[in-house]
Amino acid sequence: MHKDEAFFITGFPGFIANRLVERLARSTGKLLLLVQPSLKERAAEELARIAALTGREASTFQTVPGDISLPELGLSEVDRQLVRTETTRVFHLAAIYDLAVVRDLAIKINVEGTKNLNAFARSLPRLRHYHHVSTCYVAGKREGRILETELKHDAGFRNFYEESKYLAEIEVENLKSDVPVTIHRPSVVCGDSRTGETAKYDGVYYLILYLLRWPRGLSMLNIGNHEVALNLVPVNFVVDAMAALAFDENAIGKTLQIADPNPLTTNQLFNAIARSINGRQSKITVPPSWVEFFLMLPPSPAITGLPHHAVPYFFLKQTYDTSLSMQLLGPHGLSCPPFNSYVDRIVEFAAANKR
Repeated sequence: MHKDEAFFITGFPGFIANRLVERLARSTGKLLLLVQPSLKERAAEELARIAALTGREASTFQTVPGDISLPELGLSEVDRQLVRTETTRVFHLAAIYDLAVVRDLAIKINVEGTKNLNAFARSLPRLRHYHHVSTCYVAGKREGRILETELKHDAGFRNFYEESKYLAEIEVENLKSDVPVTIHRPSVVCGDSRTGETAKYDGVYYLILYLLRWPRGLSMLNIGNHEVALNLVPVNFVVDAMAALAFDENAIGKTLQIADPNPLTTNQLFNAIARSINGRQSKITVPPSWVEFFLMLPPSPAITGLPHHAVPYFFLKQTYDTSLSMQLLGPHGLSCPPFNSYVDRIVEFAAANKR
């Protein structure tokens, strides 16, 4: 155990942050968690659960109230001094994860918040590693193969979430010359590959919940296509990857795409889910242009459950190179599980916990 280490983590409580805190609690000395005051009670409940699971003392965890959108993260003088004195490693997960977010809020939280965190990281005298959690979708409207070494482009973006995460990543990229930084870019995060558990019902869950409405009928017409892949990563792989690289000096200075190196096309994805639900796959594939046209009609979200802002991600001709991430994660015994190996578990969980 790394008893001399103390992590400062933003974004707790949250879908990925909760699991990362639980994972790190098993291998590190102390966890300092930046928590928005409005989430204080929820954070306390989550920490009680994590402490019980890991067998760690309550003193392992300490929450500090704050807000990344404020100078000095809105920390009190006492808490500021505590975090500066003890922190050796940082994980920055706090962000607005909303494809429909308005631009002002996206810039305030994702860009200005990251700038504030960067400035704070520079002031940490014991900092050994700063991990920033970005997204593969900083690639915006680019098409083709996206390398981990690529960032800047002028292709534009589908929404302000993508734009704000892109601008935030540029800020962190510029920090690499002064601070030991690793940037993590997950693709579309889904449930746990072992249990199916999730707290987020977006991404592939739009398709799962659509097929669960009328399995035998809806599964006959495949609304996916053969040219576009939806890159999925189970949350446990994302967390295991981040935790494994938390102490890996070989990751410093790198940008890593935490993605499936062999993602299914949306046509294959549709059939995998249909087989899991219904034991049979589609008979006919609907032309993609027809599907996209229908999905963008005003009444479509009420019929399919897929909001308009999510439609472009099922027609996005991008693939994500994972050469660097696989090279670093290989020695840790980690690789992204293929979707077909866990589709039954995430479908079962979704069916039992429909939202």
